[in-house]
Amino acid sequence: MVKTYLIYKALRKIFLVVKYEIDYFICHIVFWGNNISYSSFKTNGVPYVSIAVGGICKVGMNLSMNNGASGNPIGCFERCTFFVDKGAELNIGNNLGISQAAIVCHLKISIGDNVKIGGGVCIYDTDFHSLDSEKRKDSNKDKQGEIKCPVVIKNNAFIGAHSTILKGVTIGENSIVGACSVVCKNVPDNEIWAGNPARFIRNIE
Repeated sequence: MVKTYLIYKALRKIFLVVKYEIDYFICHIVFWGNNISYSSFKTNGVPYVSIAVGGICKVGMNLSMNNGASGNPIGCFERCTFFVDKGAELNIGNNLGISQAAIVCHLKISIGDNVKIGGGVCIYDTDFHSLDSEKRKDSNKDKQGEIKCPVVIKNNAFIGAHSTILKGVTIGENSIVGACSVVCKNVPDNEIWAGNPARFIRNIE
């Protein structure tokens, strides 16, 4: 029984090493094909990337991604998503760690250095739809009624798993957003916020 277990572990290790090299190669192609300005990165799995013509996406050094459960098995099985609409701009700093999260940029999203984004996090700088129910009946009017506001996540911030960051929000430097939070207000520097809607919990000592 122990021997079988060890054989399985050895084969799994070989498989993961080979898979990592394949994922790394494919990710280079995906980034290149979407005209992303990027430097060094590590990836487990391949993210979903869609950068529209006229959209801008810049990624700093040492990006680290987990795409799917094998990289970070915490109950979220999706790939990372990087979506940038026409005329929008996504700027990512150095040393971003991101797992199975979605960044959807219709205007501008800026992420600083040394930020951690947990599994299943969603970051949106748009409402996607008009708040007027009559306009939502017409797809063209619905799109025109969409409200967009930039999102800023400052250096050293940590966004807990399954949280949602909504349009117009700034997450302060060193601040923490607790898991499963919905953030619709600015989080000042050096504070912990959590809940739905997210509220102040305490200062970081």
